[in-house]
Amino acid sequence: MDTMTLWHLTGWEFAALAFAAFLVGFSKTAVSGANTVSLAIFAAVLPARASTGILLPVLIAGDILAVLTYRRHAHWPTLWRLFPAVGAGVVVGTLFLVWADDAIVRTSIGVILLLMAGVTVWRRRQADAQARSEDARSDADGRAEASAARAGRVKARSYGVLGGFTTMVANAGGPVMSMYLLSAGFRKLGFLGTSAFFFLIVNVSKLPFSAGLGLIDGRSLLLDAALLVFVVPGAFIGTWAVSRINQRLFERLVIAATVVGGLQLLVA
Repeated sequence: MDTMTLWHLTGWEFAALAFAAFLVGFSKTAVSGANTVSLAIFAAVLPARASTGILLPVLIAGDILAVLTYRRHAHWPTLWRLFPAVGAGVVVGTLFLVWADDAIVRTSIGVILLLMAGVTVWRRRQADAQARSEDARSDADGRAEASAARAGRVKARSYGVLGGFTTMVANAGGPVMSMYLLSAGFRKLGFLGTSAFFFLIVNVSKLPFSAGLGLIDGRSLLLDAALLVFVVPGAFIGTWAVSRINQRLFERLVIAATVVGGLQLLVA
């Protein structure tokens, strides 16, 4: 009750935040990107800038549970390719937060998420078309492979910077990284294991930046302590559900969650 009074929350508003925390646990262990709904709930119930600092420890709790569940399935070469670009994106996002107001933040992130979803759908269709015509082509020479490797590095850097920027500005890096991992052809367990370690490391590294911006303080941590208990059942249900979702449905759910999250940010 003290926490609710401190943040001037009604019972319904606290219930909404509890559901958002539950959804964080579910998204971290089942459908990554679905926590954009949590982001929208936090921003609707709490002041938008303050909500990013309050949500961060909740996300870290979900990341820890996801790492414990999928730690054997992480693909570390992909992570090492992404981290330098993500670090640059976090710095840019921190500078952006110094002057951007809530409306600019929401609009920018919403547009980015929708663009990423569109690009990923297009790339998946291109990959399917390429796979169908693969038998009709001869093996490419070394120059084609080198070109593909360069394109892969450029894609990793582009998504990495966007992921770092969006995760710093609004904790919305999940959909961006989801789009990258889907476009790279990751299957369910590899997808979840790689994203689990990625976000645990990135979110922990964001703590000093968020504290320095005044987004994390004693008041926010008190509310976090009341919400963390709801992350655990969400994670357990997500672990149970992921084995019952086939790959095609998994990809569609991730993309749909990204689109919904982007639209919510634009209309908020």
